[in-house]
Amino acid sequence: MSNKKLFGSIGILLILLAIFFIRFPVLVFEFSDRIVYAKTTQFDLGWIHSVEKEEWIEHYEINQEQLLLESTKFKTFGAGVPSIAEDVELVDGYVKMKINQPYKELNLTISEHVDSTIYLDDKEIKIYDYGETYDTVLISVKKIFIWQYLGGEFL
Repeated sequence: MSNKKLFGSIGILLILLAIFFIRFPVLVFEFSDRIVYAKTTQFDLGWIHSVEKEEWIEHYEINQEQLLLESTKFKTFGAGVPSIAEDVELVDGYVKMKINQPYKELNLTISEHVDSTIYLDDKEIKIYDYGETYDTVLISVKKIFIWQYLGGEFL
């Protein structure tokens, strides 16, 4: 075998090994019985507020290896409404507040009663379809290997 072919083969092998060991950040939903990934860099989390009985939607983005609560929007002020925000505006009947608060992870209690929903791009995913009422789902950003990504379940 010539040196050129040997170096070419070694080069291809090194590239394949590098790809095999490279990890990249993805959005991860950890339910009690499975782990599900999302092919997105942002999502909305919606529910019906327990006191106000109005829809509440939070917008999250992947920021490095964290979740960034970029903004929240709701129809009425009441219990649990943030008291400090960078920017507040009225958009399509919602009060929208910029928050820009990073989180390492979110622990969400699943409930059909409050219509827990994840909005990914053009998909609407009812979280309670993935678990029993009062189960929890851990939402986070993790670096995973390509083989985990290729063999994973996606929302």
